[in-house]
Amino acid sequence: MRPRERAAGVLLHISSLPGKEGIGTLGESAYRFADFLKKSGARYWQVLPLVQTGFGDSPYQSVFTSSGNPYFIDLFALVKEGLLKRREIAPVCRGGKVDYGFLYREKYKVLRLAFSRFDISDLDFVSFVGRGEFEDYALYMAIKQKSGNKSFDLWEKRFKYRDAAALASFKEENKGEYLFWLFLQYKFFAQWNALKSYVNGLGIRIVGDIPLYVAADSADVWANPRLFKLKNNLKPKKVAGVPPDYFSATGQLWGNPVYNWKVHEAEGFVWWCERIRRAFAMYDTVRIDHFRGFDRFYEIDAGEDSAINGRWKRGPGMALFAAVKEKLGKLDFIAEDLGTLDAGVYRLMRRAGYPGMKVIQFAFDGNPKNPYLPENIGENSVCYTGTHDNDTMVGYLSGLNAEGLQYFYRRMKEQFRKLGIARRFSGVKGAAKAAAELAFASEAYLAVLPMQDIMLTGSDTRMNTPSVPVGNWQYRLRALPSDKEAEELYELTRSYGRL
Repeated sequence: MRPRERAAGVLLHISSLPGKEGIGTLGESAYRFADFLKKSGARYWQVLPLVQTGFGDSPYQSVFTSSGNPYFIDLFALVKEGLLKRREIAPVCRGGKVDYGFLYREKYKVLRLAFSRFDISDLDFVSFVGRGEFEDYALYMAIKQKSGNKSFDLWEKRFKYRDAAALASFKEENKGEYLFWLFLQYKFFAQWNALKSYVNGLGIRIVGDIPLYVAADSADVWANPRLFKLKNNLKPKKVAGVPPDYFSATGQLWGNPVYNWKVHEAEGFVWWCERIRRAFAMYDTVRIDHFRGFDRFYEIDAGEDSAINGRWKRGPGMALFAAVKEKLGKLDFIAEDLGTLDAGVYRLMRRAGYPGMKVIQFAFDGNPKNPYLPENIGENSVCYTGTHDNDTMVGYLSGLNAEGLQYFYRRMKEQFRKLGIARRFSGVKGAAKAAAELAFASEAYLAVLPMQDIMLTGSDTRMNTPSVPVGNWQYRLRALPSDKEAEELYELTRSYGRL
């Protein structure tokens, strides 16, 4: 395999951008953040799934896996288009952490007002609708709204089981609602494609993220029930999760329906190929979340209170990725290979050839063979200080007792010596900066820092705490990073040959 060019990246979700609206958007701050990345020498911007979130607000639980999140639509751009007046977007303007309940109440009102002024005969929009890529999504959302936001398994039978005549009649009678949801996707992708073009023009690639699983209440499951392990009433029979691990003593009970892989394989993995095609239309590189589930996945009986009593089942393995390569060619994937791994996962990783993930926070357990130790990290890897599921480095180190902190310091200093680097550091923030340096010093072709670990912020800026149902996905920058922070990141990037 030809050596990959060393590079650096930054992890920051769109929702975490600063700005005048109650959530980060695809507007001015996104463009200025791209400028910061350019100044810092970073050539990758990693985001979380850009999908429309559902109940629980997680980007890993979407109403449709290929959707764009309407919350990210820049309302100020709609003002420039004449669809809104500045005073009309005032109710959505607020700072602080993301409040999804507020957004649901207020932003959709403003977006509906914009749609009421939109010319649905616009040729670009007509072409967008005609491609039919969001047909199931738009119908699903329209019926959901008319059904009091109930889960689709509680809809009238004619809609629940997709009676063709009933759906055609509903679409005709509720054309405005149906077209509203298409309008949201049309505007999202127009803004996203413009931003991506700008970012790529700066020489920066966007790393997107696709979850392994889909939400139980989603257009994906509603339109394709045969692809999932469901009961006759379309409720999940088996659900996904992971056994007890670093993050939770009782495991993680995600609740997503697991795939009926036999049906997927019999159909030539068509659904997955289309999903991945659309992901690469949005991103330059795709991180596949929970990659280990393609080798073996953990399924739990629906109705269980925890993930303790689950069972491991065989996944599609290399057959899926061979089908993807045959249909779509060679693609730039990153495999999220964290969690409970075994020989089968490692074999699949080797056969696929995808780079895996290495996390500095997991490195210092005293095991000299720990794969996350910088000295053990190979080139075909992406190295992070932490992911969106970890505490920030400052938060993590602040949570250690005095003995644990000294142990972490000692082990990090050993790593610097083994890498032939003379380095001294002190204090929590000094150690957090040193951890970032270790990631950049590693042989991994790509080193990625969460924005929190560049700005050295604490646990109050953590993005997600697995198995904790509230308080997640709310982190937001108060302001764009400064020139000083860009200069410091540039120097770190230059020092370790990642420009």
